[in-house]
Amino acid sequence: MPDYSRYQFLKIEKQDGVAIVTMNRPDRLNAVHPPMHLELEDIWVDLDRDSEVRAIVLTGAGRAFCAGGDIGGMRERIQGRDAGFDPVRGLSPTRGGRHLIRNMLEVEAPIIAAVNGDAVGLGATIALFCDVIFASRNARIGDPHVRVGLVAGDGGAVIWPLLCGVARAKQYLMTGDLMSAEEAERIGLINKVVPEGQALEEALKFATRLAKGPTKAIKWTKYSVNKIVKEYMNLVLDTSLSLEGISFLTEDHKEAVSAFLEKRQPSFRGQ
Repeated sequence: MPDYSRYQFLKIEKQDGVAIVTMNRPDRLNAVHPPMHLELEDIWVDLDRDSEVRAIVLTGAGRAFCAGGDIGGMRERIQGRDAGFDPVRGLSPTRGGRHLIRNMLEVEAPIIAAVNGDAVGLGATIALFCDVIFASRNARIGDPHVRVGLVAGDGGAVIWPLLCGVARAKQYLMTGDLMSAEEAERIGLINKVVPEGQALEEALKFATRLAKGPTKAIKWTKYSVNKIVKEYMNLVLDTSLSLEGISFLTEDHKEAVSAFLEKRQPSFRGQ
């Protein structure tokens, strides 16, 4: 049985064969910093080893699902570069991105997202790689990597085209625009919009239904469909993550983070 007590930034509960995983940095809108990223990589391996878990619900504590990468971590990367940042080491965070996505896809039990609030950047990627997605009516979804001068490399370039088509994926990934839950449902990005405050309840109800079903048939069906996702991931992910790693080194990224911290509009120069 995995030791879930070691997780600091994820809360894990189990009931009736369903594991409820809550991203738990509500004061930061569940933004992902390096220690939390490591936990998000590891939790899927532990859940997959847990024979008591037949379905999983993923949600966020407080008013957001996940605000994406912690801007403080981006500032530290910039400061590291200014002090003699190593471009090779600069690509190393992308390995964590590979582990996170691949570990999610390897989980046999179905993963149901309860998007209780905004899912942005990496938060959107994590939500969209779940098997079924319920979103609260007040939630917004988007991948604004480009707004901070970064390539949408942590999985967005993989999953968005599969869910909503290449043209719409380019539209939203190249602009970084956020969309409403209703629009996300309309274009096929998520499964269902639910009333505000009911995302977890509806996701848990659906997960419990699956947990009480013919779990071997369910997990093997998921495995079969995920062959499509994995094939596309193998085609795209290494390239997009590597390009994201390189984009951390650009002047535009430095300017975007500085502008955010200084509460002003960035002035991009294409450098």
